[in-house]
Amino acid sequence: MSKKHTERHEMNRRQFLERLGLGSATAFSLMALEPLQVMATPRTAMSVLGDDAPEGQQMTYRVQNGTGEKISLLGFGMMRLPREQEKVNELVDYALANGVNYFDTAPIYGGGSNETATGLALSRHPRDKYYVATKMSNQNESLWPLEKSKEMYENSFRKLQVDYIDYYLLHSVGGGGMDNLRGRFIDNGLLDFLLEERKAGRIRHLGFSYHGDVKVFDWLLDNHDKYHWDFVQIQMNYRDWQHAGGRGRRRGDANAEYLYGRLEKLGIQCVIMEPLRGGGLANVSDDIRLQMARARKDDTPAQWAFRWVGSHPDVLTALSGMNRMEHLKENLATFSPLMPCTTVENELLARIADKMTGLPTIGCTTCAYCMPCKYGVDIPGNFAFYNKAVTEGRLPLPDSSAPDFEEKRKAYLEAYRAAIPTAARATKCQDCGECLKKCPQELPIPTHMSRLVEMTRKK
Repeated sequence: MSKKHTERHEMNRRQFLERLGLGSATAFSLMALEPLQVMATPRTAMSVLGDDAPEGQQMTYRVQNGTGEKISLLGFGMMRLPREQEKVNELVDYALANGVNYFDTAPIYGGGSNETATGLALSRHPRDKYYVATKMSNQNESLWPLEKSKEMYENSFRKLQVDYIDYYLLHSVGGGGMDNLRGRFIDNGLLDFLLEERKAGRIRHLGFSYHGDVKVFDWLLDNHDKYHWDFVQIQMNYRDWQHAGGRGRRRGDANAEYLYGRLEKLGIQCVIMEPLRGGGLANVSDDIRLQMARARKDDTPAQWAFRWVGSHPDVLTALSGMNRMEHLKENLATFSPLMPCTTVENELLARIADKMTGLPTIGCTTCAYCMPCKYGVDIPGNFAFYNKAVTEGRLPLPDSSAPDFEEKRKAYLEAYRAAIPTAARATKCQDCGECLKKCPQELPIPTHMSRLVEMTRKK
């Protein structure tokens, strides 16, 4: 490692410790201690424990700037809910009983049914026991006229069965650049309308979720004095901290370190999406699992990723899509209470992230915004299979002269055919480009599909 590279990493370590409430001198003295002696603890003013959690568990909460609201550090991402309302109710009831109080949805989730399911589940509980977040999902140009966007806004109240929305977001800004932002929110007067709604109390906190062109992110923050953003939702995990623009991702991606740093300087708290990077950080390679187990034997890779995110003091809540009870229970154990990462553990995750960026994965987070494909291709399913093969070392080597190439290729092909139905395979892609404008990651989906077709082509 070069001297310059080492100095940069030493500075990042110091800055990270300082963000966790430790001074420079303390930070450097702690870095010299043994691993178990170093505990990077969030600022006490920012983290509190619940007093009435069942069975001895205490959910970790963060205090919302300005209002003093206690928000569970584990947030419930409602994008991928079970189809049966009874199962949704069961998950919501268990989450609330165990201290989770932040629930995130959007009009476009679940094909438009998600807000209704969320509202049915939450409305069975006292209104002061939960905070609900939803979004202005007017990505389609047909919804840009002010009256159309207002209609979506009012429908959210009706479906959620509320008379105020706790956290309201401009959904997925950045895609399409500044022209898209102006068309959706500025030129049509929609943002002015939402600001008035916040003033009237129908919106308690106004923010935006960001994907895409960092110029849009910067412009919105440059105008913070005008809009007074209460929170911002960003994609952040230990890989995207310094490697958001890695292989398989769009070139213009801003590292999460930059996004978090800008918000921190302005005193704006973050809501975190993709803490597991579409599940990829829960399904790591065997050698990474071994490194994690040596450092902390009882934690799963998912728990490592969540602990890393939660260790940042300006994170208000970290969203997790929990459509199965076992996932909910594991996440509750991680956050009840949160055990922040030590400095040594942060160093380990930084090395793992460096290694991960050398893998030829596709930067899909399986959000499924690209779906449905009119030709039936399961886009996230194809990408998830490929990425899993990469992380598990089952991808055929690029060198076709390698001794095990043919064996690996046949095994990969057999597994692919077993996992992906014929009608949903990459070969069905017609390169129509419809998915390109839907993807918040701005991935070159048809290009990646061609790559997968080549991988599965008979030799």
